[in-house]
Amino acid sequence: MSKAHLLIVDDEPDILELVTITCARMGVGTQRAQTLAEAHHHLEQQAFDLCLTDMRLPDGNGIDLVRLITKQYPNLPVAMLTAYGSMDSAVAAMKAGAFDFVSKPVDLQVLRNLIGAALKLGAPASSATPDKQSQTLIGDSAAIRETRALIAKLARNQAPVFITGESGTGKELAARLIHLQGPRREYPFVPVNCGAIPADLMETELFGHRKGSFTGAVSDQAGLFQAAQGGTLFLDEIADLPLPMQVKLLRAIQQKSVRPVGSETEIEVDVRIISASHRNLDDEVERGNFRRDLYYRIDVIELLMPPLRSRPEDIPPLADHILSQIAETSTTPKRQLSDAALNRLTAHSFPGNVRELQNLLERATALADDIKLEPEDLYLPADRPIQARTKAVQAEEIDRQPLGDQLDEIERRAILETLDATHWNRTAVAKQLGMTTRSLRYRLNKLGLS
Repeated sequence: MSKAHLLIVDDEPDILELVTITCARMGVGTQRAQTLAEAHHHLEQQAFDLCLTDMRLPDGNGIDLVRLITKQYPNLPVAMLTAYGSMDSAVAAMKAGAFDFVSKPVDLQVLRNLIGAALKLGAPASSATPDKQSQTLIGDSAAIRETRALIAKLARNQAPVFITGESGTGKELAARLIHLQGPRREYPFVPVNCGAIPADLMETELFGHRKGSFTGAVSDQAGLFQAAQGGTLFLDEIADLPLPMQVKLLRAIQQKSVRPVGSETEIEVDVRIISASHRNLDDEVERGNFRRDLYYRIDVIELLMPPLRSRPEDIPPLADHILSQIAETSTTPKRQLSDAALNRLTAHSFPGNVRELQNLLERATALADDIKLEPEDLYLPADRPIQARTKAVQAEEIDRQPLGDQLDEIERRAILETLDATHWNRTAVAKQLGMTTRSLRYRLNKLGLS
């Protein structure tokens, strides 16, 4: 196997020497550059496995180099050296395409972890089990192809990702795919439903505790951050975190360390944070329910999962995939959908998205007598396009939906009516509905109206 090579771009001799020595001990070769011009020259002359660049250079900005590498050398990970505490610079670099960042003064263990993770990007995913390799987003619509492409791109860096979208659109699957396609795939993927953990247990669940720190703490207990060491921590429904816990989570993310309950010692943790929520964090911040600084820290890159109604062409392959999965985990043979049943499915609006389709097919499989599923086996209303329904029928259907879906449907109708009244002038719509244009853009995407 050929030796890996790193390009270090910095005008400080001490940093150049430190990185060179660290790489040598890891068996990694280095090439030094003190300016952007030198870096460009080396990139044209030699292939590298990682580029590490300072933010401030004599002839330009390190982010310019990040953008150039992202465009001209898309398979080359590039990381940023930033001044200590300069999170704005780190976030800007990752939004420009940086793989990760290291704060100055450089922590050697953090640097070694970064180099190791970057080199794994070029390694084959042979260590993944066949089951893990088979996980993917089913469908061939333009929306799902774009989502798959973005997931592949996000897997190649360490930036915090915030996944948004309606309930049931596959946010956890997307987070898992980012993990499995990235350099942390050999380490744990730990999903956490923030809304399912009682507030008084949240700190010990995330950070762990020491024996005797509270009644019932009969032994030391590692937290979920430690359980995800080296891998990915997926914080689902992060909007449900209580405000006091948001402060502690922000500190853990920024310091890359946690303090177990009852301990005076910090424990270093190396995890990638991916979070998700079906709620609009912009609105939660405005209402005072979510800290703005934490929001900016977790929402470096946003991934919107498309609702199922926006990609009806994906319903047939999705349904077939789900029926195959049901057959594999049960004693019943695989069911088939008749043409009429498939037409009924593609006409349904699916307010519950893929999760609703999964539940619907599981119920049909359990109750149907024949191998072939007919429309009556699906227990669906006779759906028509939403725009063609009368308001009375719409109201009746809304009443039968879960509360969250009812609110989404009411919001969709209000926005559609205002769009029609303003001839789709989004600025006018935002003003009439009392929201920012950014919030309107989020809602249009969330509701499949974009």
